[in-house]
Formats: sequence, structure tokens, C-alpha cells
Amino acid sequence: MSTPQPPMPQQAADPAWQAAPGGSYTSPIPVTRTHIGHALHSEWTKIKSVRSTMWTLGIFLLLVIGIGFLVASQTSDEEFGDVPFTIPAFFGLMLGQICLITLGVLVVSSEYGTGMIRTTFTASPQRHRVLAAKMVIFFAVAFAVSAFSIGLVGLFTSTLHSDDPDQVPWGSSVVMGALYVSLLGVLALAVGSMLRHSAGAITTMLGVVLVPAIMPAFLMMSDSLRTIGEKMQEYNAPNALAQVFQLDADNGHGGAQLGLLAGVTAAAVVAAFVLLDRRDV
Repeated sequence: MSTPQPPMPQQAADPAWQAAPGGSYTSPIPVTRTHIGHALHSEWTKIKSVRSTMWTLGIFLLLVIGIGFLVASQTSDEEFGDVPFTIPAFFGLMLGQICLITLGVLVVSSEYGTGMIRTTFTASPQRHRVLAAKMVIFFAVAFAVSAFSIGLVGLFTSTLHSDDPDQVPWGSSVVMGALYVSLLGVLALAVGSMLRHSAGAITTMLGVVLVPAIMPAFLMMSDSLRTIGEKMQEYNAPNALAQVFQLDADNGHGGAQLGLLAGVTAAAVVAAFVLLDRRDV
């Protein structure tokens, strides 16, 4: 049997060695148990320091605010009798949503492309915590930027045109519009996590947005497929945003469309978490 070796002189002089039971070494460096807050801080540092965030959000703001201001300046007071002042922001969001989709994919797929995801998972072996932090931080950033841009367009439009006391309230369109495009971005993030490829995930999301907007024109040519075409036309992304901004108040205010997107996003998020733990990096 081997006998325990006596401590070296420098070990014997170390208070950590002397205080440890049985002569084992205890590091004097304090060890803190990790939690979700550390993952959130890490992901916030990542998303604010990469160029893709600045470019995509910058273009998003340019499209929503720039097009919104341009449309607002070309309208008259009479055109806002039964629609909210945020209507001009709708035209910018039609293009701006592509920016949030792209950013949502890049938040996760860029790390797989560069191989940095291995470092991330080594530092935080609980993978679900990393993915949850990515989704929370992205959603918060996307919602804040979207709400700011839509609200700014609404304020600008209201200063240009007479503020009638009977004017349609537009606060709900700010929240629902920002929520819709932010959920679309989270859906893109979940797809990016599942596919792990930037180009493939972005192409898939463009198909999710564009195909339901194009297909109804062909489906409604057939009597047997007309019902499917009408439903697809009612719930596709462009028409869903139109409902949120009350372009056609007779058909609702976009609650059903927002609920469908939330359900699809939740299903994609669950699938992303399941696949994350079942596959290697």
C-alpha cells in the first residue's frame, strides 16, 4: 500500500492547504454556483458586441421609421378617421421583419458556423440554459426596438395630422405589432438552432413568410382548395400585420393571427430544446 506523501514546503506554508481536512488542497478563489443570470449576461454581451446586430437593427430602424415618416408625410387628416396613427409603420414592417428574422437566425447559427458554440457549451454545459438565454435576450431586444420604432412613427404621424378626440387608439397596435415581429424572430432563432446553418435557416424562414402569401392565389383557382387558400390568405404574415394595424377592422384586430404565430413559435421552441440535448455539437 502506498503511503500519503508529506506536503511540499510551499504547500505547507499555504493557509488553504493547512486549513483543509486530511491535507487536501482547497482553492482560495471563491467558487460561485452558476445560474440563468450568468447566461443572460453572457448572451447580452454577445448580441450587443457583434456587427450583425448593429447592421440588422440599424436597417430595421431605417426601414420602419424612414418608410413610416415618408408615408405619413404623404397622407391627409381624413385618411386617419378610422385607422390608428401607426398605420404608416405597417409599410416599413413589411420589409423590416426580414431583418429580425435574419438576426434571430444569426444569434444562434453564427456560433455553429464559427465553432464558438463548443466554447459556449464548455463554459455552460447546461445547453438548455444557453438557448433559453439567447431567446430571452433576443426577444427583449427585438420587442424594444420594434415598439420604439412603431411608437415613434405613431407620434410623428399624430403631430402631422389633427388629433381628433374620437381618433382610433393606437397604443395596442404598437404592442401587438412589436409582439408579432418579435415572435417571428424567435421562431427564426428556433429554426436556426434546429438547422444549425445560417443560409438554410434564413431560406426556410423566408419560405414560411412568403409562401403563404403567394400560394392562396393559386389555391383559390380550384373550388376544392378554395377554403384552404382563403385560410392561408387570412393568416399569412402580411395580412396578419394588416389585421394588427386595423387596416380592416371588420375582420378583427389580429388576435387570432397573433395566437397562431405564438402557437407555432412555441412548438418550434420545444423542438429546438429537444434536439439540442439529443445531438452533438
